[in-house]
Amino acid sequence: MGPDPAAGSRSEPAHGPLADLATRQHGVVSARQMIHSLGYSRSAVVRAADNGRLHRLYRGVYSVGHTDLSLQARCLAAVLACGPGALLSHHSAAWLWGIARWSPVPLRVTAPNPRRPRPPIQLHHARALAAEDRTEIGCIPVTALPRTVLDLAAAVRSDRLQRLLERSEELRLFELRDFEALLARAAGHAGAGRLRRAIALYRPAPFTRSGLERRFLELVCDAGLPRPATGFVDAGYELDVYWPEERFAVELDTYETHGTHAAFERDRCRQENLKLAGIEMTRVTGHHLDREPWQVIERIGQLLEQRGRQIRRGAVDL
Repeated sequence: MGPDPAAGSRSEPAHGPLADLATRQHGVVSARQMIHSLGYSRSAVVRAADNGRLHRLYRGVYSVGHTDLSLQARCLAAVLACGPGALLSHHSAAWLWGIARWSPVPLRVTAPNPRRPRPPIQLHHARALAAEDRTEIGCIPVTALPRTVLDLAAAVRSDRLQRLLERSEELRLFELRDFEALLARAAGHAGAGRLRRAIALYRPAPFTRSGLERRFLELVCDAGLPRPATGFVDAGYELDVYWPEERFAVELDTYETHGTHAAFERDRCRQENLKLAGIEMTRVTGHHLDREPWQVIERIGQLLEQRGRQIRRGAVDL
């Protein structure tokens, strides 16, 4: 018979390994771990639960010695309750990764095979997740970051999905190649299309700076808008695209434009100084022009027309 946590001085069991496991696992253990890894008998586990040394959280899952559980402990308990191969997932995984501020509760877990519901756990099923879709954070099995975001892509609004990706980038967790590899092997997932569109922003820029300018001017010409000047200097600044009569400029943005914090700050100051000089400016990115060329040019035409009306009625200090 394995060591008995309830036996006390009767058999002088060594409970150090159990204490060590509980310490690593936020105070939570499973009966499976105690029996198969630590050598306890089933009856010893039952007696420990009966005398209060173990506190039942779910069937076969216990806290050791106390019930004041952290959110991490509750997450791990939910995963252990759903059996081998289960992973924290969806909203709960996003919280654990630190890319979402919402609560991990109700706890969401993905298991490899269909299982009976485990209320209040929200249980999902996904067969044969690749090794790349699995990882651990603080001993808690969890879906890898790309898989977490893919699962949420089917459930959250587009703006929230974009914010999850942005936060991943801020935390230096975002790797485009990992997301693209996931989409290649999970093409049928309900969130695949939305995630593919969302990560388009992170792919290499569709234009070089000169190519972006050339494409923009072609679209302006095709739309019948007045032809602008390029490289025009006004108020001490060189302007990418400029309509002098309307005092309206378009800044063509590529990734390298803002490669440093200093460049980002200079651009903010530049835009403010131009506005003080009576020059209105808007920005067009390569990705936006690539995705929605005619919508971009239509809006430029509307802004240009609006600016012309302001000039004609003297609403702008020249």
